[in-house]
Amino acid sequence: MQQIMEQAQKMQEQLMSAQQELADAEVTGSAGGGLVTATVTGAGELKGLVIDPKAADPEDTETLADLVVAAVRDANRAAQELQAQKMGPLTGGLGGGLGDLGLPGL
Repeated sequence: MQQIMEQAQKMQEQLMSAQQELADAEVTGSAGGGLVTATVTGAGELKGLVIDPKAADPEDTETLADLVVAAVRDANRAAQELQAQKMGPLTGGLGGGLGDLGLPGL
């Protein structure tokens, strides 16, 4: 029983470490051939948005809005891939459920 408790404690420490790595990591996504670039943390928090002036047409703000949404989605997809990469091996024995770990979207 003691060995199981030690293994559980070790796994919890590894999960916490992986969560911190995700919070510290940043990934980017882009749209429009790089006209809009979004940066998010590995945990999915939007940290930055860069818009090329060529994308800012005052007569067509809808296209710019679509590019921003697409770039953020692309960055979030990259963040989810990073989450799966970091957390997947650690959660294999837990049925993959991470809802209680504060990582929405997994």
